[in-house]
Amino acid sequence: MNQDVIKGNWKQLKGEAQKQWGKLTNDDLDVINGEKEKFVGKLQERYGYAKDKAQEEYDYWCSRQKA
Repeated sequence: MNQDVIKGNWKQLKGEAQKQWGKLTNDDLDVINGEKEKFVGKLQERYGYAKDKAQEEYDYWCSRQKA
């Protein structure tokens, strides 16, 4: 699923993101609002991931989402 689709369907995908990363709060997800860089930054902040690891996690999660 590409970035435009993620952003367009963010309201539906927020629940899936929270299932995957339980440390992300509702406020975090509202701030992210489907934006890749914000998402990666929050993964780094909440999980202590390096940027490369956070990017990899995000990319993998996106690839598993249904259009």
